[in-house]
Amino acid sequence: MKTFIFSFILFAALVLDLGVIAQAQQPTKIPRIGFLGATSMTAVSDRVKAFQQGLRELGYVEQKSIFVEYRWADGKLDRLPELAADLVRLKVDIIVTAGPKQTPIVKDATSSISIVMAFDNDPVGTGVVESLARPGGNVTGLSTLAPEISGKRLELLKEIVPRLSRVAVLGHSMEPGDTQMLRVTADAATVLKVDLLYRDIQAPEGIATAFRDASNWRAEAVLALTNPIVTQQRTQFINLALKNRLPAIYDRAEFVHDGGLMTYGVNSTDLFRRAATYVDKILKGANPGELPVEQPMKFDLVINLKAAKQIGLTIPQSVLYRADKVIK
Repeated sequence: MKTFIFSFILFAALVLDLGVIAQAQQPTKIPRIGFLGATSMTAVSDRVKAFQQGLRELGYVEQKSIFVEYRWADGKLDRLPELAADLVRLKVDIIVTAGPKQTPIVKDATSSISIVMAFDNDPVGTGVVESLARPGGNVTGLSTLAPEISGKRLELLKEIVPRLSRVAVLGHSMEPGDTQMLRVTADAATVLKVDLLYRDIQAPEGIATAFRDASNWRAEAVLALTNPIVTQQRTQFINLALKNRLPAIYDRAEFVHDGGLMTYGVNSTDLFRRAATYVDKILKGANPGELPVEQPMKFDLVINLKAAKQIGLTIPQSVLYRADKVIK
């Protein structure tokens, strides 16, 4: 009897040990993140690198301690619902949206997967969050709502072209925040005594048409509002501005790095780096609906003197002194 009891205890201990070993050897689940962009990896490579850098700073290593599933619409916005549904089918842990077009589409596709906005022009106005302080639901992230910047851009154009009287404003009427930015620009134009011509670019072929209209109207400068189509086709846009010898100011530094004249706006790479912190917090158990949406903190003025030389423009020293970066 004693032998039987001893054998039973030994067997139980062995089973327990094997269970502990099996549990210890069970692989840890590696989080999978979805990343949805309206343009392409090439078009916004600086932003993607900034997001990846943010993950590394928090201790994540892609393909080892975290997986990122990238999906790109390549400027074909009608593909976004299909791509969002694909990420939902993959059952990713979090979906990062790389622009305001994607967020409401992803929100419609899922109410259970957490969504991090890398940036959104007007998340409250479009209804993707209830408020910046308490988003509610499954969406949080970063807002770029600062429509007053558009007025500041017009002021900068007036500084570099003192006799400026006609400016072509090229935007996208379906882009969240476009109406607000246009209204602020119009208010600034009244003060600066500048006439505006607005053109709505809804497709790549609309870029050449907009510049043709601007030329026929005898525009003296171009102000580009946020537009995923223009971002995707920015080489064409920049070349047309240079060809028509039109000083142009943009909303993202990528345009200036690729040969454009000037930009003043939110530091987009900083936003994408900070988006990684939201991913980290949610993976560690935070509720996205209780994480406040961050507002823009860093604005950059970047000037390309090579582009200025190409169109025969001299940038005043007073403007150059205020630049965060000057490309020579």
